[in-house]
Amino acid sequence: MAIFDFDGTLADSGAVVLKLVNPMARMYGFKSVTDEEVEMLRGRPNREIIKYLGVSAWKIPIIAAHGKKLMAAEIGSIGLFPGVPDMLKALSAGGVRLAVVSSNSEATIRTVLGPDLAKLIDHYGCGASLFGKAKKFTKVIKTARVKPGRVISIGDETRDIDAANALGLASGAVTWGYATRQLLVDHAPTVLLDAVDDIVASLAPQRAVAAVATA
Repeated sequence: MAIFDFDGTLADSGAVVLKLVNPMARMYGFKSVTDEEVEMLRGRPNREIIKYLGVSAWKIPIIAAHGKKLMAAEIGSIGLFPGVPDMLKALSAGGVRLAVVSSNSEATIRTVLGPDLAKLIDHYGCGASLFGKAKKFTKVIKTARVKPGRVISIGDETRDIDAANALGLASGAVTWGYATRQLLVDHAPTVLLDAVDDIVASLAPQRAVAAVATA
């Protein structure tokens, strides 16, 4: 089974996220960032980013909830990365069960995927907190009745790798999302994926593998 992250893995939503960061910083009292700082932060783990921005832990759920609403309002500006539709179709046709675990809302994810792709996803685990993906993974795996050893988590951030490691899952790190390639390499994912086609090449021959994508 494959569990995918959404933002930065399946969906090219980075520009929208960056557009929203500084207005939310002014609203919630954390540090605004320049383009240079954004690039620098791509090479840091999420906890370091939060510390750098000066975000209070108690504000994170509030900011995340507001962020989901703002993302939904920008849905017309969010598209899938090239090759993602064909990749999902190929995996599904090859017998790989698909799931999406993301902090984004299920409604937004289904809208961006479109009805034909959305119905290929067997399980959605949405609304995951910034560091709560492991719990969502566990729920999806139990619901799907899949053994952890036959699941892979695919995402663009170190928290996706960390959550997979905590549960003994395989992890795939995509290099076209938020985190830098070197940061992902340093976290030692099971497989590093430099192109969307690499996902099919890695998973399609393994009929029993479950692919997991996380946001």
